[in-house]
Amino acid sequence: MRDLQEMETFADSGLAPSILEALSAMNFTKPSPIQAKAIPFLLENSRDLIALAQTGTGKTAAFSLPILHKLDLTRSHVQALILSPTRELALQITKDLMNFGAKMKGLKVVTVYGGARADVQIRALKNGAHIVVATPGRAVDLLTRKVLDVRQISTLVLDEADEMLNMGFKDDLDTILATTPPTRQTLLFSATMLPEIERIAKQYMNDAQQINVGGRNQSADKVEHVYFVAHARDRYEALRRIIDAHPEMYGIIFCRTRRECQEVADKLGSDRYAAEAIHGELEQSQRDYVMSRFRKRRIQFLVATDVAARGIDVNDLTHVINYNLPDQLESYVHRSGRTGRADKSGVSIAIINMREHGVIRRLEHMIGKKFTQQPIPSAKDICARQLLAVAQKILEAPEVERAVMEHVPEVLEQLKDISKETLVAHIVSEKWGHFLEKYKFADDINVDSRGMESRDRRENSGIAFATFQLNVGRQHNFTKQDLFGMINASRELKGSEIGRIELAGGTTTFQLEAARAGAVIGAFRTAKFNGEPVLVTEAAPMAPRFERGGSRGRFGGRGGGRGSRSGYRGGSGGGDRGSRGPRGGGGGFRGGNRRGGGYPTRPGGAPDDL
Repeated sequence: MRDLQEMETFADSGLAPSILEALSAMNFTKPSPIQAKAIPFLLENSRDLIALAQTGTGKTAAFSLPILHKLDLTRSHVQALILSPTRELALQITKDLMNFGAKMKGLKVVTVYGGARADVQIRALKNGAHIVVATPGRAVDLLTRKVLDVRQISTLVLDEADEMLNMGFKDDLDTILATTPPTRQTLLFSATMLPEIERIAKQYMNDAQQINVGGRNQSADKVEHVYFVAHARDRYEALRRIIDAHPEMYGIIFCRTRRECQEVADKLGSDRYAAEAIHGELEQSQRDYVMSRFRKRRIQFLVATDVAARGIDVNDLTHVINYNLPDQLESYVHRSGRTGRADKSGVSIAIINMREHGVIRRLEHMIGKKFTQQPIPSAKDICARQLLAVAQKILEAPEVERAVMEHVPEVLEQLKDISKETLVAHIVSEKWGHFLEKYKFADDINVDSRGMESRDRRENSGIAFATFQLNVGRQHNFTKQDLFGMINASRELKGSEIGRIELAGGTTTFQLEAARAGAVIGAFRTAKFNGEPVLVTEAAPMAPRFERGGSRGRFGGRGGGRGSRSGYRGGSGGGDRGSRGPRGGGGGFRGGNRRGGGYPTRPGGAPDDL
């Protein structure tokens, strides 16, 4: 058998001349590491194969080229079945197969997937197919209808096998694997090695060769991993600042749930970022429209759930942002693999809270890469980076049209008494002054190693605040996100201008910079929540937050802040609420009779923002 490392170019691979001609037309000359290992093995072997490689490393060509090479185009039955987790990936595989087989006369590839008319796909199958690319659910449906015949296939491919299992296709895969002939060659391609994949390998594969590119569960080599620490209430503000600090960012923002995905996309839209959500509740036509705009860069950010992002194939993403870390840590490998593709570099960002440092350590161990903690960008940093980006754009700008240059002497004459520095300052202020205004009173939202907020939070900065109260609260299922949504939707105010927020049973109290208080009534004039009007009134000033002080233990005790042995993990002093907190003794969460001590929190629970 040829050494798996021997193939250095496609020309010496042994592939059919028609395939090599198509690859040459596509300027494919040197194989990727997974292709260099897998293709020679598959050309000379009928053994099963398990290939572990990160998303975007060329896995499709690694299995497609040998399949095309072995096809007998004189026979009309299905000779290869390729399973993928999503419609988008299935269509991408089909496109690649047709490109690789462009010089193979009579080649027929049929794609079948859910969410589309089955009768159209059934007609295509009846017209004959050499290769079928399918999603598991639709494949089982067509097998049940006895339309898809896989009894004579020679090759079965499970592409992104870990993702198919994560998406709940275990039973479908078992059905398909049990239906196909035992003489088939099974090729399993995956980015991670889950226990269920090992089960499939043991139950359905024979004497499988395993190829690892980068190791099990490892991320792509050219992806940098970065994390920022923020309190939960500041997560969206942290996201905005990270985005603003990277003007050329083009990427995907991952959320855990459909609701969170839509909320984040709506907030970004309200704040005038080019962002759209993509999740399971979208119709396929809507999804296609959003993806088309994203690929054309008319959308800068795609806000997606893990399931919705399967099969997204965009090679030029600069960043992936984990708005929340995934519940299944293996999914982080797939998320981060959306950037750093096609031999390009990328950055995977995670926004975490203080309790998630341990998760970062586990991810480091899993992917074999170190994460770098960075501070959430300050207002000064953001403005500086934005202005430098402007200067860079000017340097890289194409030559100015002659029609414009003809008027330059007149303008120079009119501005001859203004210095270059003053002129640049005026241009910057006119075009990008909104950034300076946006962060004019921005506070530092970084968190130190103990989970404490930075000392220069706005409430301690000397800025005057006015206090307002709404007639909706927790009992109405009203959230802080709802408040930010109303503020941002008003076009008169911005969520960044809000100070402290306190949710009570039937009311919500919030601070807003006094200089902007006059716009509040107008902002809520037409606001509604669950169909009912939202009324806003001025309220008494909020009591100041308590200083954290004392020693040993956390959140409560000795009449102030960080006392000893009571409250939430410590403190022996006073607290006027609750007699015993988690892991604590006497005392409580809210400190000694409002004279210091403890974090504000729900009685009987950990602080809201940790």
